Amino acid sequence: MKTPAGLQPLIDDGVIDEVLRSLKSGKEASVYLVRSGNQTRCAKVYRNMAQRSFQKRAQYQEGRKVRGSRHARAMSRSTRFGRKEQEAAWKNAEVDALYQLTAAGVRVPRPYGYFDGVLIMELVADAAGEPAPRLGEVELAPETAREYHRCLIRQVVRMLSLGLIHGDLSEFNVLVALDGPVIIDLPQAVNAASNNGARAMLERDVNNLRATLGRFAPELLDTEFAAEMWALFEQGDLLPDSELTGIVTRDETVTDLDNVLTAIDDAREEEIQRQLRLAAGG
Repeated sequence: MKTPAGLQPLIDDGVIDEVLRSLKSGKEASVYLVRSGNQTRCAKVYRNMAQRSFQKRAQYQEGRKVRGSRHARAMSRSTRFGRKEQEAAWKNAEVDALYQLTAAGVRVPRPYGYFDGVLIMELVADAAGEPAPRLGEVELAPETAREYHRCLIRQVVRMLSLGLIHGDLSEFNVLVALDGPVIIDLPQAVNAASNNGARAMLERDVNNLRATLGRFAPELLDTEFAAEMWALFEQGDLLPDSELTGIVTRDETVTDLDNVLTAIDDAREEEIQRQLRLAAGG
């Protein structure tokens, strides 16, 4: 195929040897199969985005570290430099997350380098060595669905123990490799400790997995793994290998509203009497 403009510099520099074919084209990036020596890998070429996309991304970027105060001020404005910094931060977030998660043993594609807007990473392959299908494209036996769910919950726990949440996890960004599911697409990775929407995003991620795999193993639909792992995270007790049950005990105590209102009235009356005593004593 004709070499895309974004990949020609990598061929010129010997980073890759050949572009084999297009694998995926989306709004934010295009992914190509490339050859590097005797290895087949993926090259993710990020697109430059418009300002409206930055506004949509704001919920994910909250709480991310910025290189310095000058860059932070620029990113909060609509200047050309600010937009450029936002663009770089969005792309770098996925690269940084992949290196961090790979080192922690999370099942994500292994990165091999980032070169001027192009991420070179491992090809996630199926049994035939072809690009693996998405989770939403496969039919699963109940036991396989349960095993995939256990595996993916372990990955989410490991991510959260590092302070990261995928933020957009669903059947569309989990690939089914020969040895099980692999999580992909992390430019929107969320800082769990400093993003106000972190808990809601974690719940959405986990519940998306529950709904997808619950089609094949319906008992999964009754689990509450998101609430359980978030409670442990808030308490500082979540570990990479924390064993979860998916069961959350909720407070079912019924509040006696009449007693609450009576207590409020008693307290109010007591305060009035206290004020009257003070006035009389004065």
